Amino acid sequence: MQPIALSDSQILSMRTHAESTYPEECCGLLLGRVTAGVKTLVEVWPTQNAWSAEAEENWPEQKELTEKRRYAIGPEDMLRAMKYGRDRTLDIIGIYHSHTDCPAVPSECDRKLAWTQYSYIIVSVRQGCSEDLRSWTLDREGNFQAEEILAVEPTQIKK
Repeated sequence: MQPIALSDSQILSMRTHAESTYPEECCGLLLGRVTAGVKTLVEVWPTQNAWSAEAEENWPEQKELTEKRRYAIGPEDMLRAMKYGRDRTLDIIGIYHSHTDCPAVPSECDRKLAWTQYSYIIVSVRQGCSEDLRSWTLDREGNFQAEEILAVEPTQIKK
């Protein structure tokens, strides 16, 4: 399993975004590169939480949940990030989102929507303050596994 390399400023960016959207979940994309067996985050790409009635139509069993307990990244944000990344030789290497007043552990909905190649960083926010940040990957059997986070200096991240 590949670790993910993040700087303190990138972690702070995700924590700040999560706190600013509380009590709703935040979400965003992780742009970076995979080299020498390490996923290196280059840019945190915050997005709007696009969970809506449209998204609920695709998940009838989730009708009682709102953007306070679910997130979705709109296709226009994915496309914009892909184009931006392509111009800078970056890929989408993952997604981050927050869990409000819950642990930084993937939910069943998170598992159903996950892709094996991505990192999934979850920020736990309780009463408006971020508490915990963890990264996860989906294995080939469809189960989340904890992903090691390597702390790096911003100067170690090649733009």
